[in-house]
Amino acid sequence: MPHLTTTGAQLSATGAAELGIGIPGYAHPLVAPVEWGELTRPGAPLHWAVLNVADGPGTRPDPHCLEAAGRLRNAGVKVLGHLDLGHGSRLFGDLVGDAQRFVDWYQVDGFLLGHCPSGGADLAAVRRTTATLEVVLEHADGGHLVLGHGGHPHPGYADIADQMVTFVGSWADYRWSQVAEWTADHPPERFVHLVHGVPRTHLDEAVRIARWQGAGTIFFTDRTGDTSGEHGGPTDPFAALPGYWDEIVSRIGPGVSE
Repeated sequence: MPHLTTTGAQLSATGAAELGIGIPGYAHPLVAPVEWGELTRPGAPLHWAVLNVADGPGTRPDPHCLEAAGRLRNAGVKVLGHLDLGHGSRLFGDLVGDAQRFVDWYQVDGFLLGHCPSGGADLAAVRRTTATLEVVLEHADGGHLVLGHGGHPHPGYADIADQMVTFVGSWADYRWSQVAEWTADHPPERFVHLVHGVPRTHLDEAVRIARWQGAGTIFFTDRTGDTSGEHGGPTDPFAALPGYWDEIVSRIGPGVSE
């Protein structure tokens, strides 16, 4: 499967890949039109954006989501469909069916696998899933797969996807968090951090922590809420733009490095 590629404009003076933004799933385009519109802004350092129509692809194509996904693709932004693994409880056939609908209806470039298992005992099952999804994404050369663990998984998961979400949580937890030792064996573009409740006054500190911990893709927001449910829900802190979106874009955009 293809890993994140880095263009010349995304390299710092030291040759290191720049930090970029991953959008874990805004609310429906009718509810959050400004948010979806901002994602097509030229020069925004976006790695990908997740489309979650109705805790998955929904039961029929949604014209508003079709339009939003088309605009993102035209702007060169990867669109990932949201698939919930239910910590390993989803039936394999149902999961693959949802993936195929995402491809048929929205031509997604990959998937974010939410509630992905993290233990070694589940590794074989998740490997089977990712291998099948690569076939489903044949139109995109295997696509881009992100495992939504939310914490550090068994190191074997690093070999079966492009990226892993190794932190999802609050700023209070993030500022004192530590990374697993095995992550040092992999480049930053393999790791994603999603942090809510980051005060504007601590944004620079949050960016420094992400770089120190070796994350290549981040989403920081000053919004707070419950991340245990589906993305885009009424209390999801990641469902809307952070109040300092312009500042994030300017801090980690192409050519900005520390």
